[in-house]
Amino acid sequence: MKFTDDQIADIGEEIIGVLKTVYDPEIPVDIYELGLIYDVQISEDGDVKIIMTLTTPNCPVAETLPQEVKDKVGEVENVKSVDLELTFEPSWNKDMMSEEAKFELGML
Repeated sequence: MKFTDDQIADIGEEIIGVLKTVYDPEIPVDIYELGLIYDVQISEDGDVKIIMTLTTPNCPVAETLPQEVKDKVGEVENVKSVDLELTFEPSWNKDMMSEEAKFELGML
């Protein structure tokens, strides 16, 4: 079964909702608001590709955080598979955080 654009948009919203439940253990803000998710691509077949980064390449959760993202997104209804790519290009910086994240961290 092929998903329509509207269904893909709904799946995308659910994925973003799930991403907002994953936190960087060193910063009390979720990874979506932190700007660690660079891209979420959803095919009409329900295959999801996520391109994400970490706050630093030596991040203590470099092993566990991507797996947590993959597991949680994989539980979203209609998601068939999750391909996660970890990248450090461009490297993350504080400007990538949402206004909400900056506010929560007292940077505004």
